[in-house]
Amino acid sequence: MILVTGATGQVGSDLVPALRALQGADRVVASGRRVVPSSPTRGRYESLDVTDLAQLETLVRRYEIQTIYHLAGMLSARGEQQPERCWQVNVGGLQNVLNLAQRYHLKVFWPSSIAAFGPSTPKFQTPQDTVQAPTTLYGITKVTGELLCQYYAQQFGVDVRSLRLPGLVSYRAQPGGGTTDFAVEMFYAALQNRPYTCFVQPDTRLPMMYMPDAVEAILQLMRARPEVLSVRSSYNLAAVSFSAQELATEIRRRVPGFTCRYQPDFRQAIANSWPVTIDDSRARQDWGWQPVYGLSNLVKEMLQQLASRLPLPQADCRQKIEFEEVSC
Repeated sequence: MILVTGATGQVGSDLVPALRALQGADRVVASGRRVVPSSPTRGRYESLDVTDLAQLETLVRRYEIQTIYHLAGMLSARGEQQPERCWQVNVGGLQNVLNLAQRYHLKVFWPSSIAAFGPSTPKFQTPQDTVQAPTTLYGITKVTGELLCQYYAQQFGVDVRSLRLPGLVSYRAQPGGGTTDFAVEMFYAALQNRPYTCFVQPDTRLPMMYMPDAVEAILQLMRARPEVLSVRSSYNLAAVSFSAQELATEIRRRVPGFTCRYQPDFRQAIANSWPVTIDDSRARQDWGWQPVYGLSNLVKEMLQQLASRLPLPQADCRQKIEFEEVSC
């Protein structure tokens, strides 16, 4: 049986359906802070606070859990606003999972982030092993988490695996308080015929990834044989890097009339501390990682998927062209 914490968040909203498709709906228990009733179509769901060890252990025992995808955590921007809670959830919750993994011989996936790097980290082709001195509490919790994962793997033999995820672009989940959320919010504004005010500068370039690539990377890593894994802290992972302006331009090719202005806020300083491009050669060598989506096909699919989910303005050229590149 599989337990997914933080199942209603950005990654969980895509990972849970993928796991249920592969393993069977009855073998995946989704959990989160929200009270979401179970249903035959939705699958098993349990309300869970990962900082409550006893509650977490009860679920592990009740469902005879063998693998935990521990996704519960506070994101970067929200973490700066609630630093104490960020530490409790991101570090305390992870340590609870690792302690149970040691006790019950569980396999664990935990997501780290490019936020584990900082201003003194090389910004271009950031190496797997490099300086990690983040300036945000969220980043500090990620470095701490990586060290905890490595410690539990080396000292107790816990099979814990991790990826340093870049900014993620997804059509399933609403933006959730991350510094890269502009890369999702922009699509909503374009499809709803609204101008968008971007909270980072136009030339702000960050590593990004379309969610299907991220889900596939997680599944590939968890399928990999333990002996091929040379990293037990967290693997670098990369797909595409683009600036806010490049994304707006690509969207405008498919949604004529879309406008974007730039009004940086406190998240600009966070973005400035992160890498521009990532060297993920270790992941490619160890377990064959290879992304599928670049900027163009990412934008096209995001627009198509969101258009089928959102109430759109009155039909115009955007809906007729099905988001191919046009000029109208």
